Amino acid sequence: MRKFMLFVGGLIAFLILLANIGPMVLLALSVWLLYIVFKQFMKTDSTAAKVGWALAGLLIMSIAFSNMYAVIGLVAAYALYFIYKNWNKDEVPVVDVMEKDDDPFTNFERQWAELNR
Repeated sequence: MRKFMLFVGGLIAFLILLANIGPMVLLALSVWLLYIVFKQFMKTDSTAAKVGWALAGLLIMSIAFSNMYAVIGLVAAYALYFIYKNWNKDEVPVVDVMEKDDDPFTNFERQWAELNR
């Protein structure tokens, strides 16, 4: 049942990722262009050029903000990664086994609890 649920979750995440490929590409492209505009803005000394680069940066930033729902595609990609990592993981019950040892250095916590009683 666990594998079936992982498969269904992976299928849904894959479909969401597929639907958001275009906005993800546009978001990556706009972030890259914004980086280039910022570098050019910092390089120039002319006031008119700085104003031009700032306007270009605002235009590109508006493109980036219009594709912010591409973050849903990134979450879907992370969900696919998480499902891939947990696919072959066995469900092992956690068993706490307390071994009795008389070595005072390995069982300091147990001895301290006994002293505080």
